[in-house]
Amino acid sequence: MTNELQSFVKDALERKIPRHDIHHALLAAGWQEDQIAAALGLYADVDFPIAVPRYKPYFSARETFMYLLLFVCLYISAFNFGALLFNFINRWLPDLQNYGATDVTGVRMSVASLIVAFPLYLWLTSIMMTAIRKDSEKKSSKIRKWLTYLTLFVAAGVIIGDLITLLFNLLGGELTLRFLLKVLTVLVIALLIFGYYLWDLRKEEKE
Repeated sequence: MTNELQSFVKDALERKIPRHDIHHALLAAGWQEDQIAAALGLYADVDFPIAVPRYKPYFSARETFMYLLLFVCLYISAFNFGALLFNFINRWLPDLQNYGATDVTGVRMSVASLIVAFPLYLWLTSIMMTAIRKDSEKKSSKIRKWLTYLTLFVAAGVIIGDLITLLFNLLGGELTLRFLLKVLTVLVIALLIFGYYLWDLRKEEKE
């Protein structure tokens, strides 16, 4: 946002020009919707002789740490849940070349990771949601939005890569039930994460 836009909005509000008129004027001048919304959002919609700046919450290092830890736990949980399902699929439909393998190290590691990371993810999510309910301004946390969009990007990349792998094997005539179940496992996990955080962002925008 430019100082020019911010100053224009401030002057217009102090002249008691309605917000919708300011919005239409800026649109006609070529400004984008998000730029206009951000500029108008800097000032509270209150009856006062001059424009009143809206309260800007301070986002502490503690909050940054909490969100980073929350999303790291999400990634660990998702990866190890998928790895655990892969192990079950391998045991249900074993590769004939490795039939009889009894190594359970991977299963133990996945279970241990889920026991630690997933409850911690749920606990941190509960803490942050409680904080947001107490102070709705915390929804605008930049670290939260950056990590959410990063998660959407990673999930979308996994979905695209998974579908490309499926199509590649389909065109090569190398599809097996074992392979299809693994592809479906990755797709479902990525879609659940992508769908949840996309829904959360859209819900926030509507509010």
